[in-house]
Amino acid sequence: MTETATDWRWPIRQPHRTVGEAGPLVFVGGAGDFDGKGRIAHPGDLGAQIEGSIRNLQAALALRSCGLADVLRLKVFYRSDGTGDEWELLAKLSGKFEDEPAPAITLHPVPLQPFAGQEIQVQAIANKGWRNRPNIQTVLRKPPERVAPLFERPAITRGLRAGEFIVVPAQTAIDDQGVVLAPESGIEQTRIVMTRIEDILKELGAGLQDAVKKEGYYFGTRPEDWAGMAEVRATYFRDPGPVATVVPCHALYPKGTLTKVEVFAMRTEKNKYIPREDRWPERVWDWPIPVPYRQGIALRDMIWVGGQVPFEAGGSSWRPVHVGDLLAQTRFTMAYVSDIVTAFGRSSADYRLLVCYFTSGGTPEETEAFIDAIAGCVEGDLPPMTVVPQPHMHSPEMGVEIWAVASLS
Repeated sequence: MTETATDWRWPIRQPHRTVGEAGPLVFVGGAGDFDGKGRIAHPGDLGAQIEGSIRNLQAALALRSCGLADVLRLKVFYRSDGTGDEWELLAKLSGKFEDEPAPAITLHPVPLQPFAGQEIQVQAIANKGWRNRPNIQTVLRKPPERVAPLFERPAITRGLRAGEFIVVPAQTAIDDQGVVLAPESGIEQTRIVMTRIEDILKELGAGLQDAVKKEGYYFGTRPEDWAGMAEVRATYFRDPGPVATVVPCHALYPKGTLTKVEVFAMRTEKNKYIPREDRWPERVWDWPIPVPYRQGIALRDMIWVGGQVPFEAGGSSWRPVHVGDLLAQTRFTMAYVSDIVTAFGRSSADYRLLVCYFTSGGTPEETEAFIDAIAGCVEGDLPPMTVVPQPHMHSPEMGVEIWAVASLS
């Protein structure tokens, strides 16, 4: 049965689910301003698309008996060159959630969207009824004075703990008034960001060793652009660390920001570390520098798969395969995702979220071909997905990165 909200769908030929469930969490992929035939209701109109996207998010959540009040984390990809005032968008989105505290919201400007006329897509993680349970903790901050009148609430959520699940939305190296710190140094900004995340987790009764997923962004097209900041991030974790995804960005807000990082973590209600199963199939690639991250971990009936890329099997050379053929690279990368999930005894039918970054010139036809390649690697209907077209990825030779969540039961 296709678990698709009856009043919207993507403009693709394949059946696809808009919502999935793994362990205690509910996942919604890229909800946008679509109608029941996959058309953008308000092409090119960001304000109207915010309304439509949140309405469709709500419709998808309802398929799992959830509502907006159950959202823990909202990830928003919006079309921008990074010069617009992101605080205005944050205020508008925050105002769509009436309950306190607001969910943890990450905004990410992108130059491209997957479908014609699209300005925004939203991705959500929810947990039904979390507001009525014990051990709800928050780290809040006031918005900068200049934008405070835009907000309907006095503070925004910098960290949120709902029982065992903890979210720290993407952090950048800005001060409390939105001024960029260390604007010339990605290395120093990385230290600021990671220390800030560590401090927020500590306020929530956790630490970076409780992290299950790290996702980050940086500017660059060469391994050397990635490596310096990667080495700094790695020093904040002990082995075994979380699964990780870090991809190039093409705009960040405000100007001068060079990187951003967000983290999901889990810790027991009694504030103890949660052991996790670890699988790293022999064929799956490794990093070219020493880092403590894993390729796949499982806990609480969820499998988290780190960002997979089309590098040569079994080593740490970082030599891409199928250079110049995005669709072949996509199928190769999806085979790595499958290898990891299969190592836990599950299959592609158990995917509950796929987040896909891929090189594109920005046409819907490229998106459709990319999704068709994904569909050929998935048993049954497509799972909830977020697809993010990019002018370039880590290098001209490497065109895709995909991370996933799967159900272990």
